[in-house]
Amino acid sequence: MSGPAQDVADRRGALRWLIRESLGVGFVAVILMVSAGRWDWAAGWGLTAIYAVWVGGTAVLVMPLHPALLAERASGRPERGWDKAILGGVGLLTMGAYVVAGLDVRNQWGPAMADPLQWAGGAVALGGYLLVAFSMRANAYFITVSRIQADRGQTVAKEGPYAVIRHPGYVGAAAFAAGAPMVLGSWAAMPLGLASAVLLCIRTGLEDRMLQEELEGYREYAAEVRWRLIPGVW
Repeated sequence: MSGPAQDVADRRGALRWLIRESLGVGFVAVILMVSAGRWDWAAGWGLTAIYAVWVGGTAVLVMPLHPALLAERASGRPERGWDKAILGGVGLLTMGAYVVAGLDVRNQWGPAMADPLQWAGGAVALGGYLLVAFSMRANAYFITVSRIQADRGQTVAKEGPYAVIRHPGYVGAAAFAAGAPMVLGSWAAMPLGLASAVLLCIRTGLEDRMLQEELEGYREYAAEVRWRLIPGVW
């Protein structure tokens, strides 16, 4: 399928992505509030608002430019064993962190987190998600799963944040994973958020190796842009 028919399919797929992610915002709110046993939890609504900003920002920045990308993100399924395991682990850790944070609020398991730390966590989480959105705008092949998109004519992304590091989207996702428990003010949820960030770093290494082995031109790009996640470190 190509031409106008493909354009219509891509727009419909992008709309499915928008509907799914919008429902996901509501799902996050329910998980948080039910776990906390209250509906007036300001920090929980703050994290929900960051999710909403991510969905809205991505729709504005990416949907007009790359509807096929969002359509692919709405339907893609992991094909590689390591990708299935890591994505499953990140999903479980993320939901676990939200449930633990809610229960922490309900049961007062530990000391309260200082307000400046919560605000700092909010800045990290929001900044992380905005970096993901800008990475998607710069890379029409930034889908959810790790695969070579020969069917979409995948090429190497080199513009925007990709001129500085090879995987800016993973920097943003890891920042959000680490920052979300801080937004919620839960020390108990922090290990789960940090574990999720570590898994995303592991996935970065595996995906980078896959791209170097299978995507034409990526090895040369990796020689030009040395750093995967953090300039001067890795």
